[in-house]
Amino acid sequence: MPNNNKTDIHRSEQRPEFWALSMRCCQLAATVDIAFFFIFLWLGSPVLAWVNVISVAMYAYAYRAFRDRRNRLAVMLIRIEVLVHAALGTVLIGWDSGFHYFLLMFVPALFASMHLRSAWILAICLWGYYVGLYVLMWFVDPLQPISADALLYVNIFNFTVVFLMFAYLTMFYVVTVTRAHRRLARMATTDPLTSLFNRRHMVALTEKLLAREKRQHGELALLLMDLDHFKEINDQHGHEVGDRVLERVAVLLRNQGREQDFVGRWGGEEFLAVLPETDPQQAAQAAERIRLAVQGLDWSDLVPGLEVTLCVGCSQLGERESFSNAIARADRALYRAKAEGRNQVAQADAEASATPLQESSV
Repeated sequence: MPNNNKTDIHRSEQRPEFWALSMRCCQLAATVDIAFFFIFLWLGSPVLAWVNVISVAMYAYAYRAFRDRRNRLAVMLIRIEVLVHAALGTVLIGWDSGFHYFLLMFVPALFASMHLRSAWILAICLWGYYVGLYVLMWFVDPLQPISADALLYVNIFNFTVVFLMFAYLTMFYVVTVTRAHRRLARMATTDPLTSLFNRRHMVALTEKLLAREKRQHGELALLLMDLDHFKEINDQHGHEVGDRVLERVAVLLRNQGREQDFVGRWGGEEFLAVLPETDPQQAAQAAERIRLAVQGLDWSDLVPGLEVTLCVGCSQLGERESFSNAIARADRALYRAKAEGRNQVAQADAEASATPLQESSV
């Protein structure tokens, strides 16, 4: 038994959205069965009416089992309820009642919750059960027949419920897949600590931007930033404090930029800002504004007396210069700022700005 619980929890962690949907389906199915209770009392079929009371109890218990992550038990209860309920409804008032529609709900659930081979085996068994029930009704008359009009209304009701549940499942699937794609895209393009773009995505964005800028002959500036004495912050106050410093600086950098600018974590305590349509003077002003903003941050809530500063290396992308070459010039400017006392902004030398464009990447 403990092994089964471990398996259930493992699958729940693998498909949390599916199990959340299953809990919602329990609620919807119980609501439908409550409606069925009154419908069959009105139609004069007390047996089916009280069957729905049992069904509501089973769905309630299945919901509780899902909540406790006893997923295997919950799924077993739902399967028994649907199989027995569909058969009873069909045998008591006829195939045209449409209770067999609910068996079709199992098909997407099987393939969403099980290994492919097991799902196919159970799907074939379900097909056999469905066909067997259909053939049975060729030879057996309904045990509690109702009027033709009432039978039509029950059929329409069952069809409508199944139709709406399929529509809901489809919508849920589309929403879930869309969210999953967005989450994967975000994980692939952002740094998990700072939520800024990561290095790979910064390169990809800049390459796209370069193609546009070269067509439009626009100016593009790069600001390579590095926190001063960050290793000492980690060594003296711990990596937790270091992470909080990076997060707070990242928020500042994001807020300092214009709408067309983008900033990312370049590696470690380094950040890169890409500024389209920015000349050298504007880039220097932006870099100085960032430097002063970081210098003015209040860290008293984190570590009293903590001071954080950064250096900025600015470079302007030459007309036929590669991105990697412009980064290298900004990097040299950055280290020059550190060598001259830190907490400074340094402009890159323009001597390499006419270097022929190369295909090398960063």
